[in-house]
Amino acid sequence: MSAQFPVDQLAVRRYIEQLPPRTRGNANAYRSILGQFVRFAAQNHQNDGVSQEVLQSWFRYRAERFPEHRVLERAWLLDSFLDWLVTEKVIASNPFAKLRETCGERKRLGIVRALLRAEVETALAALRPVPRFASHLGAVMRGHVDLMHAIGLRYQTQERSLVRFDRFVQRRVDLASAPLPVLIEEWTKEGKTPQHVCSCVATGRIVAKAMARIDPTVEVPPFDSRLEQQARNAQRRPQILTEEEVARLLAKAKSLPSPTVPLRPMSLYTMLVLAYCAGLRSGEIFRLKIGDIEPDSQTVEVRETKFYKSRRLPVTPTVMAVLCDYLAARCRSGAPTEASAPLFWAEKARCGYDDQTARDLLTEVFRLAGLKPTSGRTGPRLHDLRHTFAVHRLTAWYRAGIDPQARLPYLAAYLGHKNIDSTLVYLTITDEIRQQAGDRFRSFGAKALQAATGGAGCQ
Repeated sequence: MSAQFPVDQLAVRRYIEQLPPRTRGNANAYRSILGQFVRFAAQNHQNDGVSQEVLQSWFRYRAERFPEHRVLERAWLLDSFLDWLVTEKVIASNPFAKLRETCGERKRLGIVRALLRAEVETALAALRPVPRFASHLGAVMRGHVDLMHAIGLRYQTQERSLVRFDRFVQRRVDLASAPLPVLIEEWTKEGKTPQHVCSCVATGRIVAKAMARIDPTVEVPPFDSRLEQQARNAQRRPQILTEEEVARLLAKAKSLPSPTVPLRPMSLYTMLVLAYCAGLRSGEIFRLKIGDIEPDSQTVEVRETKFYKSRRLPVTPTVMAVLCDYLAARCRSGAPTEASAPLFWAEKARCGYDDQTARDLLTEVFRLAGLKPTSGRTGPRLHDLRHTFAVHRLTAWYRAGIDPQARLPYLAAYLGHKNIDSTLVYLTITDEIRQQAGDRFRSFGAKALQAATGGAGCQ
């Protein structure tokens, strides 16, 4: 091995030795992969150090011998090893970190895929996001977003739509002098769904109103209510799971094969329990911290959610038992235990789960449970468990002989809604609810009719 290359097999051995105990079962595989990398780099890039060229050459070498998904799966190991070498001052920097910074790409998989392409620089350039609000309408949009933030609105959904519109305008340099209605019309052609068209028109109206504050002669495009209705009709309807389907889903999550990430099955199982048993939104689940779980009071604190609202939710002893079991497993995995640490911990990434990764993993659990097809967007989603929670609670009230109308304000408060109007969206009428309501109406209606007719009305 050349002395000019800064990394040797001793560094590999030291890195493996400092890994958490739970990874010892894979230590030999990790040592083999990293040892191959060091030998390959020393033989082929003696004078390059650890650079982007070394990464590119190594991943292409691996891709010639293994399927691409195998190459992508093990990329985290090399990234982690290089980060450790930086902390040990063996190398000056991790080229993965440099690529993430220049490409604006948080996930390493996109970078690895780009390094495997024939036109590497073009692929890496495609990962780089265009500047925010850099089009000729960008200043107006940025000023409008700043104004909405200044008056106390989060304005996250609208801001994302404005950023997408700004990127479209930057990309279409041929429309630089086109009026706003033409820009909106061209933007709508990039999608075929009614939701896309409706979103484009709504975003265009926001821009027009912002421009009209500066120039009163700017006309705001009219909004077609029929277009909004078409978009609403085209939305995916929530799928209400049966109790048997929920049980199958939870069982599949708990028994999910995950030899290299032992905490993952318990993490996904606990996420599903919170979605179904507490009716939490997906974002509320992923943002939970260790300090939000209060076993003594049997509550879960949900902080700063939709419309800046927080709420403290009492949960059943069985739900709290699941949370305590997960916290114990999480502690054994070596995850941080301070109150501000993310509740759901990704062992490989050594950080909290990001929304997309958690959604992808949970979608796979739905598929393994037989509730979704192997591909496509059909079938139930995580958010459907929130709908299922509301419907099953309504069903339980009917079964117990409770007046659901009197309990709806409590359900609205538990779900974090301002009033029951928002809660009614979640109450899909199932066959059992229809049957229970019909039986209750006949029971009360018969008594009322007998009282009105002196007992002669129902013959």
